[in-house]
Amino acid sequence: MLYKAKDKITKSYDVIVIGSGLAGMTAANKMAKDGLSVLLLEAHNKLGGFATWFYRNKKDHVFDISLHGFPFGMKKTCRKYWNKNIAEHIVQLKDVRFHNPQYKIQSTFTREDFTEKLINHFKIEKQTVDAFYDYVESMNFYDNQDMTNRDLFHKFFPDRIDVVRFLMEPIVYANGSTLDDPAITYGIVFSNFMSKGVYTFKGGTDVIIKMMREQLLENGVDIKMHSKVEKLLIENQTVKGVMLKGEPIHAKSVLSNANLRTTILKMAGEEHFSPNFIDKTKAVRMNSSSCQVYMGVRPGETIPHIGDLVFTSTHPKFDSEALVGFDITSRTFSVYYPEGRPYDESPRYAIVSSTNAKYEDWNKLSEEEYKKAKEQMIEETLVCLENYIPDIRSKLDFVEAATPKTVKKFVHHEQGSSFGTKFEGLEISMGLHHQVKGLFHAGSVGIIMSGWLGAANYGVIQSNEISSYLYNLENNKEQEDQVHV
Repeated sequence: MLYKAKDKITKSYDVIVIGSGLAGMTAANKMAKDGLSVLLLEAHNKLGGFATWFYRNKKDHVFDISLHGFPFGMKKTCRKYWNKNIAEHIVQLKDVRFHNPQYKIQSTFTREDFTEKLINHFKIEKQTVDAFYDYVESMNFYDNQDMTNRDLFHKFFPDRIDVVRFLMEPIVYANGSTLDDPAITYGIVFSNFMSKGVYTFKGGTDVIIKMMREQLLENGVDIKMHSKVEKLLIENQTVKGVMLKGEPIHAKSVLSNANLRTTILKMAGEEHFSPNFIDKTKAVRMNSSSCQVYMGVRPGETIPHIGDLVFTSTHPKFDSEALVGFDITSRTFSVYYPEGRPYDESPRYAIVSSTNAKYEDWNKLSEEEYKKAKEQMIEETLVCLENYIPDIRSKLDFVEAATPKTVKKFVHHEQGSSFGTKFEGLEISMGLHHQVKGLFHAGSVGIIMSGWLGAANYGVIQSNEISSYLYNLENNKEQEDQVHV
């Protein structure tokens, strides 16, 4: 059932899920289908977490916050853990463009096409290209983490900074990784995308989240929004539920889809964990954040096809620091054409410019400095876009900017992180229930688990852990009851 904001919850559950990002929703849906009683609590007024949207100009415009592209595997995940209808809305983006001082390339973003570009444009031997693909496709979570992305590229493409840019830059936009992060943070994500290209959800984020909400309710998940959990109820190193608006809600287990550090250090409390675990938690680094400029094309106006995703940069070479720099040199344009987001009334177009960024760069500004920086970012974005659509200013009737502070305000991500934590967060996330029984975590952690596909699949992984925990809990109880008899 869908609780109202004023409703008081008096029943207890097998599982309480805190936060309705894609990991939380997918886990809740799977566990409910498996027969568990599930309560999904969301702090905001709609589900989705960072997978969200907003309307402007009396719904003349709708903008997706993070729906810019994900691997083909999302189709399989949605078909298996949601439903066929949701999966059938996932369609391929076939026109991905790269424009920078080193090259201008148009691609379908598939292994076949990238292989052709590496051989014919970059003049790399086919044997080397095949060896690189075979190597990254064999990577998994249990590999040695000593190899960095820098080491990986040096192994196959020494001194080819143009090739590094071609292979690395689009993945940085997908998960925030750098050359010094473990190579598996790149290899696994790159292999996922290279399977069959880049995909998106036809209709937009608002459509997919509403479809998912209907599926959750149909499968018996109880949902309550406007519900920010204050504390976890923990007794004898075992989770017993949550505190919501001063009232306890009891459950046999809890899955937090909130920020990893927030879950441990604030909602649970340091006293429930070993000193070593707390030290490791505090050492977990947040990943980078992002800025966006949202541009709405006036109803009735049209724009030419300039590509589905356009990776642009004026920086002379690939540079992880420059990609998150306050002085923006690189941005990705996600273009929404009428066929991708149909309107009943008339064809509509929208463009979203995305740029990786650092929270601290924006957080240190005064109110006046912050306002001017946003205005400058908008102006520089329009200047860049004029290279592709010279008369774009005359076609727009809405422009708005978001920064890492916007992310933190609306999604509650620590430091406004768009990509969760760095790789060391994965160990902490997966080990949570070994510290406090019945307490689990899922979300954007470890870079690998960021993005739509990674988050959804991590929700599935952790839902299986919870089901196993509850099964053992019930078996142990039955054995105790038999002993007492």
